[in-house]
Amino acid sequence: MKYRVFIACLYEMAGTALLVLVGLSFVIFINGDGSVIKTWIPSPGIRRYITGFLFGATGCAITLSPVGKISGAHINPTVSFAFYLKGKMFGNHMLGYVLSQCMGAILGALPLLLWKQQGRSLNYGATIPGKEGIAFAFIGELVTSFLLVACIFFFTGHRQLRKYTPYMIPFLFCIMVGIEGEISGTSTNAARSLGPAVVSFIWKDHWLYWIAPICGAALAVFLFNTTWAKKHFQVVEARLAYFHQYTNHTKLKRP
Repeated sequence: MKYRVFIACLYEMAGTALLVLVGLSFVIFINGDGSVIKTWIPSPGIRRYITGFLFGATGCAITLSPVGKISGAHINPTVSFAFYLKGKMFGNHMLGYVLSQCMGAILGALPLLLWKQQGRSLNYGATIPGKEGIAFAFIGELVTSFLLVACIFFFTGHRQLRKYTPYMIPFLFCIMVGIEGEISGTSTNAARSLGPAVVSFIWKDHWLYWIAPICGAALAVFLFNTTWAKKHFQVVEARLAYFHQYTNHTKLKRP
């Protein structure tokens, strides 16, 4: 059991590293200074929608990869915390996942330094509150984190929709980043925010990207713990893909 959880944590670390490296490389390539995409698509709003879709597509690909098979592809402390609150993970397993995700995010952010000035122009993807201020950024992160967990529970809890969970992610992030990106950066993922903060040394209001997603996740769990939701949505495992196929590798569900 301990060995299986350890292996799952290693896969979470690798998956989160890939999410940060590839996802934020898309952000820098499309929006950084000197990007040819900025010349082709001058509208920041349209670029946000494209960036959100590609970041979500990165998460989708990781979920469908061996990471999804072995660990369930949380690759986000918010998701692991939500599954814990929902009663699908032991507390020590959840903490192991979160620690692995944070380590993976830092490892994935280090190669972003190779983007040099183009990366520096965006602080290597660091998330900070927008011009609307910290209150709006907090609300933005709370709402988007709530939507992320609610959509995951909606899909994974529905027998017919469960297998489509990974494919929902690109479209969800396309909408969230397109609409909310200017307000907070649409992190919804403390590990994703931690990696760039480490390499850019920008820690402005970093606490927000931990507390707001936790609050959003808790609200989503509260919603799906109502009698009506429990009747219609059965979240059976702490994973986003390969349901009932690889539970021997990660026996993470609480009895």
